[in-house]
Amino acid sequence: MAALVLIADDEEKLTSIVASYLHNSGFETLVAHEGQTALALFREGKPDCVILDINMPGLDGLEVARSIRKESSTPIIFLTAQASEADTIVGLELGADDYVAKPFSPRELVSRVRAVLRRSPPKEEASSEETLRRGGLTMDVARRELRIDGIQKVLTTAQFDILLLLARSPGRVFPRLAILEAASGSDFEGYERTVDAHVKNIRKALGDDSGEPRFIGTVRGVGYRFIDSGDAPR
Repeated sequence: MAALVLIADDEEKLTSIVASYLHNSGFETLVAHEGQTALALFREGKPDCVILDINMPGLDGLEVARSIRKESSTPIIFLTAQASEADTIVGLELGADDYVAKPFSPRELVSRVRAVLRRSPPKEEASSEETLRRGGLTMDVARRELRIDGIQKVLTTAQFDILLLLARSPGRVFPRLAILEAASGSDFEGYERTVDAHVKNIRKALGDDSGEPRFIGTVRGVGYRFIDSGDAPR
C-alpha cells in the first residue's frame, strides 16, 4: 500500500507541485492550506508523514506540530522560509524529524520523505525481535515502543533511534556527530546542536533530570552516553 503524505502549506501552487511530485513517486497525498484543516485531516486520514509549513493562517505549523506530537510519533518535515540554526533547533524541539528551507527542490523534498519513512518502517514490516531492557527502561525494537517503569512513552522516529543507539552500548560515549548520523542518515545535513534538542526531548519523555540523570548522561564537550545499569538486552 502506498504511503500517505499530508502536505500543509498556504501556498496552493506549492502544494500542487509537491503533491504532483509525490504522486509520480508512488505516494498518496492529502492537502491543507491552513492549520485547523491540517490537524483535522491528520486525525481523519492518519498519514504516514506530514510536510508542514511553519507560517500558515489560523493555527500555525508550530501549533499543529505540538498537537500532533501529543497524539502521535508520525514523522514531521517542517518547511520554512527561514533556515537559521536557531529556527532549526526550535523545530526539532517541537518534535520535527527533518527541516527543509524554502525555496527547495521538490525532488529533494521527496527524497527527505523517503528518508524519514525508511527510518520509521511500518510495524508489520519490522523484522527485529529485539527487546532491550535497561533498569526501568524497556524498548521493543520491532514495534518501536518504549516503556519506562511499565508506562508507555511516545518518541519521534529520530528520538527513538538516538535512545536505541545509546541504550545498546551502555557506558560508551557517543560524539554528537556520530549520534546525528545514526539518527538521521546521510540524507540529512544537520547541525550537531540538533542532537542536543533531540536529547532534551528524550529526557523530557523519560522524566530524566539532566542534573542527576537516570538514563542519559552528558559528557561535556563530547556528547552523550547511556548510564550503565548492569542490565543486558534480551
